[in-house]
Amino acid sequence: MSTSRKVIFYVILILSALLLAGPMILAFVLSLMTNQDILTGNIPTALTVDNYIRAFERSPLLSYLINSLLVSIVIMLGQLLLSSLAAYAFVFLEFKGRDILFYIFIATLMVPFEVSVIPNFHLIRDLGWIDSYAGLTIPFFATAFGTFLLRQNFKQIPKELREASQIAGIGDVKYYLTVVLPVAKSSLVTFGIYGFLSTWNMYLWPLLATTNDKVRTVQIGLKQLQTQEQVNEWGVIMAGAVIVIIPTLILLFFGQKKLQKGLTEGALK
Repeated sequence: MSTSRKVIFYVILILSALLLAGPMILAFVLSLMTNQDILTGNIPTALTVDNYIRAFERSPLLSYLINSLLVSIVIMLGQLLLSSLAAYAFVFLEFKGRDILFYIFIATLMVPFEVSVIPNFHLIRDLGWIDSYAGLTIPFFATAFGTFLLRQNFKQIPKELREASQIAGIGDVKYYLTVVLPVAKSSLVTFGIYGFLSTWNMYLWPLLATTNDKVRTVQIGLKQLQTQEQVNEWGVIMAGAVIVIIPTLILLFFGQKKLQKGLTEGALK
């Protein structure tokens, strides 16, 4: 690649990065400005962290952050466990109607989440799971997307390896733990990050399934920073948004190599 093409290539990359990161950068700058400077559109005369202090004073954000972290981790682990077990069954276990059952399972991907909200709400209400971590997490353990992703990865494992393990007397549980999971590590990490981020950014279901601030998640807490009785303090709201974004950025920063590897492997398959 010639020097001029390299320059053009990197200019395009920089512009694309600024375009994608622009809203986040703007939110961070606004979170350090006074509400008067934001409303008037003036260049800030001084930057302050008071908005972050007021964000924690106006709403129990720390409690919400802990709840979101707990719910996201539990859902991520539940999805990894159930999806990997289901994928293992669809690949390595022989039973009648396996392929038909898998296609029916995958067909649920076409069902919008909003369609299942009311049945799931009635279910957790009848079970007494309103305002509980069980109601926030268990309905999301089963996911067709995760099963499909891991099944495609498990299918790359040579059948001869499975046959050799059977001859050696290795059962399904040991084969699943010692062979299948280590081979599919990249896909598991990719799916885990996807599941965590999806749960962290979830708003509708926690809003419906909770009425108690003790179990509510951070997305609801962010909404509570807005008010209809008076002019919104946008600096405080932006400070709350930055606080919510930080955990996802940390996760993406440390997991980007595994994520890129997993997505590349998934695209090749």
